[in-house]
Amino acid sequence: MGYFNGFVGEKGMEISARTKGRVVIPALVRRRLGIKEGTRIRVEVDEKLCRIILTPITREYVQGLGGKYHGKGLLVSLQAEKARERAL
Repeated sequence: MGYFNGFVGEKGMEISARTKGRVVIPALVRRRLGIKEGTRIRVEVDEKLCRIILTPITREYVQGLGGKYHGKGLLVSLQAEKARERAL
């Protein structure tokens, strides 16, 4: 049994949610976006448009930020967030 039901338009694919809300990103999409096992993926929800936006956090994505957040203390914030996650 395949994980996707077919194509929806030229840029979209339809997939089914599985147990615990899990979804499988089709191999074609994973290859095109450089997603490999262990790749972190940012999840955003656009409630106005009722969309879930998945963004792979690849080296290219990080480099593409190109200093966009320079000087904003993101490393300190990230370390604090990780510490809170470990405490749970």
